[in-house]
Amino acid sequence: MRFLRRIGFTKRRFLVLLAGISLAPLTITALAVWAGLEVASPQRRPLQDYHREFLDHPQAHGLRIVEFKLGDQTPSLLCEPAGAPGIRGTAIREELREKGIKLLDFGEIRGTLVLLHGRRGRKEDYLPIAERLCASGFRCLIPDLPGHGDHPTAIATYGVREADLPERLLAEASERFSFMEQPAGLLGMSMGGSVAVHTAGREDSPWKALVVISSFDMLATTLDSNAQARFGPLLGKLISGGGSYVYSKRAGLPLESIQPTDYCSQIRIPTLIAHGTGDSVISIDSGRRLYASLPEGTVKRWLEIPGADHHNVLVTDFPVYAEIAAWMLEHVVSPGN
Repeated sequence: MRFLRRIGFTKRRFLVLLAGISLAPLTITALAVWAGLEVASPQRRPLQDYHREFLDHPQAHGLRIVEFKLGDQTPSLLCEPAGAPGIRGTAIREELREKGIKLLDFGEIRGTLVLLHGRRGRKEDYLPIAERLCASGFRCLIPDLPGHGDHPTAIATYGVREADLPERLLAEASERFSFMEQPAGLLGMSMGGSVAVHTAGREDSPWKALVVISSFDMLATTLDSNAQARFGPLLGKLISGGGSYVYSKRAGLPLESIQPTDYCSQIRIPTLIAHGTGDSVISIDSGRRLYASLPEGTVKRWLEIPGADHHNVLVTDFPVYAEIAAWMLEHVVSPGN
């Protein structure tokens, strides 16, 4: 203790430091467990007031909304244009006309789009998106993904085990609501983008076109970069490594196996990949790597949304919805449909 007093340490300070050193491994372990569980089974968000407003008054948004479940009990929504367009629908139709796109009368459907939400999202989050795309001439199908919303499955695997879900949704909804499966397109954001890439890369995929928004090339790299940004290089590395281990134990699947680039390289349909330039959750470089993995010869487009972060990428002044709708109209809708 004499030495400690010489260098300015009191007994109390020494005990506090010793306690901190002793607790550090427990803190790192707790953060690693939290990170792994957040990736595997994030806290589910309840219905929000704006969700209920859409569901209770679909006609105010120019929509017909039907809630239904697939054979495996996946909760889903069918959205179709009905009545007169709402505010969002009116706006996007005007934007599309300004781009020189000829639209059919409101209410006419030219194809079907499956929309896939991001991590911690739920199907109702995409009702404002569906309002715009339905006004553009599409029918929209929106599922709760595993581990989210009201889906009975607890674990999210980011497309590894969900890859067939969008195809089943399209097929079952087509039969149930008596519409033709084709033409059909696919849109996913963040986690939903990873699911969409896994789906579109499957053999005999039914999709005519794909849109991926703010998604990643490798999930393990994304977790590591987030942990290091929040906790620093050394501590972040320990937490992300522990989080990967926890995820693997919880999901029965190595986090490192979730690499959308492997499936992106098998995609042969027109693909638009959009990313916000200010994304602090999934770096724009990750999005660029995903885009670069698309095969040469594939019709593709890289779209940067100026200043957009991960959580506001769809709510900036940039006309992203018009770009998405135009892409789908050009590549999903074939002549004569």
